[in-house]
Amino acid sequence: MTVFEAKRQLAAELAAVSPTARLDADCIMQHILGCDKTRLLMLHGQELSPQQHKALLAAAAQRRTGLPIAYITGHKEFYGLDFTVTPDVLIPKPDTELLVEHAVAAVQAAQEAQNNAPHSPCFIADICTGSGCIAVSVLHSLAAGAVYAALTDISPAALDVARTNAERLLTPAQLERMQFLQGDLLEPLQQAGSVQQFDMILSNPPYIPAADVDDLLKDGRSEPRLALDGDCGGSTDGLGIIRRLIPQVYAHLKQGGLFLLETGEYNAKAAAALLTACGFSDVTIYKDMAGQLRLVEGRRQDKDFRQAKV
Repeated sequence: MTVFEAKRQLAAELAAVSPTARLDADCIMQHILGCDKTRLLMLHGQELSPQQHKALLAAAAQRRTGLPIAYITGHKEFYGLDFTVTPDVLIPKPDTELLVEHAVAAVQAAQEAQNNAPHSPCFIADICTGSGCIAVSVLHSLAAGAVYAALTDISPAALDVARTNAERLLTPAQLERMQFLQGDLLEPLQQAGSVQQFDMILSNPPYIPAADVDDLLKDGRSEPRLALDGDCGGSTDGLGIIRRLIPQVYAHLKQGGLFLLETGEYNAKAAAALLTACGFSDVTIYKDMAGQLRLVEGRRQDKDFRQAKV
């Protein structure tokens, strides 16, 4: 069987389970052959080896169960970078690039305000880092500056994936300015003996209501529930974790520090209200590519941490 025949047959098989069957077939074939899309076209007439055919059948079987292509290939593009992903982490989504764009722009604006001093240290934290796609993308975009980053996640396996991506995509100098801390939200920062106050804190925490997670996972996508379920402490709106996160973030931001939080379109307004209640100012909600409310931004302006209940 040639590469072209195999790709056509695979696309036909996947059409019943995937609306992107042709794209899925291309991605699987590129993964099996170890080539990019252009090279794949050049290999259309090549015969598949027995090992490649076996791998093709295995990948097709996985995709038919609903397993995402990213988990089959172990890779996902995000912000122009190739990230390693495993079922231990949430697959990076295009909507999250909005958070990265705002973070990069904010650091660059701060540098310009400081007489264009690109080497002025900037301290950021990425909470619930997962694959590390947010922090790694920000640092990659700010390679000319001295950016220090602390990445936290409650899952040791997720933190290993984040470390792998940082090692693959960043320079040794950047790696030396990074910490990977295992624990719940910002708690590991209190035990790390590291910087306690940050210029910017970024987070894409779990924010989906538990009942919706049950329905979401029925399609076989196999994303970790730990990275999706935002309910805790009896909440039903997906904001249980965010309610705990917001006061911790406020306590660890410098005066004037920026908080960028991704949340769902259905609870973004409620999340923004929680930021305001905790003392954040300039609270703003931004829309994602689909026009849905997605990113909540706020600044710490009060010098003293307000123990507001949210």
